[in-house]
Amino acid sequence: MPQPAHPARAGRGGTVKILLTADAVGGVWQYATDLAQGLADLNIQTVLAAMGPPPSPRQRDAARSIDGSTLVETHLPLDWLAESPKAIADAGRTLAELARRHDADLVQLNAAALAAETEFDQPVVAVAHSCLGTWWRATKGDDPDSPFRWRSELTGQGLALADRVVAPTKAIARATKEVHRLAQLPTTVHNGRSLRPVEPVASHDFAFTAGRLWDKGKNVATLDGAAARLPFPLHAAGPIEGPSGDRIEFNHIHALGTLSDREISSWLGARPVFVSAALYEPFGLAVLEAAAAGCPLVLADIPTFRELWHGVAVFVDPMDANGFAEAISLVVRDDFARAEMGRQAQLRAAQFSVEAMAGKMAAIYQSLLRPQAAATLAQEVAA
Repeated sequence: MPQPAHPARAGRGGTVKILLTADAVGGVWQYATDLAQGLADLNIQTVLAAMGPPPSPRQRDAARSIDGSTLVETHLPLDWLAESPKAIADAGRTLAELARRHDADLVQLNAAALAAETEFDQPVVAVAHSCLGTWWRATKGDDPDSPFRWRSELTGQGLALADRVVAPTKAIARATKEVHRLAQLPTTVHNGRSLRPVEPVASHDFAFTAGRLWDKGKNVATLDGAAARLPFPLHAAGPIEGPSGDRIEFNHIHALGTLSDREISSWLGARPVFVSAALYEPFGLAVLEAAAAGCPLVLADIPTFRELWHGVAVFVDPMDANGFAEAISLVVRDDFARAEMGRQAQLRAAQFSVEAMAGKMAAIYQSLLRPQAAATLAQEVAA
């Protein structure tokens, strides 16, 4: 991407300000608000530009509680729900104007397609949380069909134009580079999560999963098959219907619906076996939450989970319902192994902190800002 048309300013009052996009549909919201809080602790202001369906009252209150952060509900379409390339281009131009209006020093896009046809005045960081191309490759084994291909092409264009591309794992960095034929491998910055302490309760024999249950990439159908073979329940938290009409029904899983963070913490406090059969998972914040609570992990054998949880989880072929049932049952029946796996997962989870994530992102911002703003950022971070 060309250098900014004018030197980036150091925000109002000498403070660096980042325009950060977010959406309330999936894990990107949690990522963005956690990052905004981590950046606030480094004296970096954020403008949270919420796109897509409006945030819930609970999400809105959480975002507004972050010091130095301004929530702007743009009502702009998400790239994967936009009906045309023009809609994405228009959204990009609106964000560019928003960045100018808020005197931002840098723009972080959590959907790279927004940069495909937009010239921002500021440096742009594109974070490859997920995209249609890598999702399609992981779930279907090839490239998107022609009715969807334009979305993937816009993502590739935006990634190529960004000043820096970041991915939450090395696995998704490699997949993104391959699918979109990038000249350079994206920089890996592992996600971090700001978690409340989980109040332990009496341990119970059950399995638990959480996430966008309707998403075929989560492959919850395999877990439904596994649940039929378990002598105890498998509970699942999260929506069963997506914003584009995708829906899943269960025969054996006990669906809990969408739960609050506090409600999920209550379930995790019983230290169930946390299970994921995902075919596609660029990071997996739900797994991190479960690990931080001391839950033993039984996970799909995919590159992302191997990268993050090797040595502390049991891995199963994501299409093997019998394998999941057997692995879950073995963990539940062995109290010592269950406790030790939970302890090891908790130790690993401590490595993925918001402080580490925010510090690494701040270093990337500093490398891209013009000298005055970069010097201001260095002073703020050191303060």
